[in-house]
Amino acid sequence: MKLSNKMKCLIATAVSVCFLNTASASIETKDWHNIASPKAQQFMQDNMAVDFYAAPFGTGWDQNREVTNYIDLAHSRGISGASITLGSPATPNWAKYKAELAKWTEAVQESNAKIRFVKEPEDFVKAQQNGEYAVMWNSQTTMMLEGDVSRVKEMADDGIKVMQLVYNGVELTGVGGVSALTGDKSGLTQYGKEVIDEMVKHGITVDMSHHGYQTTVDITDYMKDKHPGVPAIYSHSPLASTYGCEPHETLTETEKRMAEKGYKKGDPFYRLSACYRLISDEQALTVKEMGGMISITATEWMMDGVWPEDITPKQFAEMIDGAVKVVGIEHVGIGTDDMMTTSKVVGFAKANADVYTDNGYMIDAFNRGATGCAEMSKHLAAVIDELWKMGYSNEDMRKIMGENLVRVYKKSWK
Repeated sequence: MKLSNKMKCLIATAVSVCFLNTASASIETKDWHNIASPKAQQFMQDNMAVDFYAAPFGTGWDQNREVTNYIDLAHSRGISGASITLGSPATPNWAKYKAELAKWTEAVQESNAKIRFVKEPEDFVKAQQNGEYAVMWNSQTTMMLEGDVSRVKEMADDGIKVMQLVYNGVELTGVGGVSALTGDKSGLTQYGKEVIDEMVKHGITVDMSHHGYQTTVDITDYMKDKHPGVPAIYSHSPLASTYGCEPHETLTETEKRMAEKGYKKGDPFYRLSACYRLISDEQALTVKEMGGMISITATEWMMDGVWPEDITPKQFAEMIDGAVKVVGIEHVGIGTDDMMTTSKVVGFAKANADVYTDNGYMIDAFNRGATGCAEMSKHLAAVIDELWKMGYSNEDMRKIMGENLVRVYKKSWK
């Protein structure tokens, strides 16, 4: 049954009040929703809004109620659904991947929101129209394949619709962003090309967030040659040019640049490493040429503690605007990469130091005050207000909030 806008608004108001008074639903991210204009809050209810978040079991959550609280709050405020990460360094093999899939599937189905598991791009649209919450699975690694490309088909059958070839380190498929920091200039492997072939064949979008620079060049060159017309994406990668960052430096090059500028540890502009989670204009424009897009994350610690406090809606809007100025409104979306809670992330990063050999970059950001992960339901309405102030139209907002993603998925989910 399709809910009327009035009914959706009444339900949203009631549930929002409930969650604002439920301690377990309040994660670290500051809640900006109720400072947003009623017009912006209603715009969320009336239009599709799609997120991307990454909270593996045991890292972002360990109780089903944490997932249900998160989804129910998002749904009540007009978030139509999200791409949820199943594959991460926490799932380095097939057995752990399957266990993660079972954990997440069980948890989301305990939500008060009616869940629509995404099989086609139109499912995001239908979820918004029917008052449902769309769940799409993604993977930020190919480690679980354990060298067996035939498993790509099974992942597609499981509902994985977006996948990175590699996380931060070195995988059988190629080199990730952190390994590139240490000077590894190699990129996509032959096995990685075979994985891409299977992903394209079975309708899984190629995602290049976290990848080393050379790996992204090799992927886009290969796809343009072997799979013309199939777009790739960056699911959660802000543009370095928005901050004047150097995203592709090695640790040695960053250390040299800091010395040349006379910066020392403790100085406001001192950097332990390059902003390796961010991408260059060149990378963004290449994806644009392929018909793809980039989704902007506002997870503060990825920006090396640029802000010593929780990110504001205005800062979030400026990040989106910075990307639009480079690639245009048709190629930008939002992917918060929210971890649900940062309280478990630090412990996970320390316990998996071999995955985050970034010269202390991420832990330093937490030590310097990085807190929340820009939870979309707590930010988006206020971000809409800020983008309206910048001159963005309602049509622009609909594209950024989800229409661009759906368009790209239609091209790659074949």
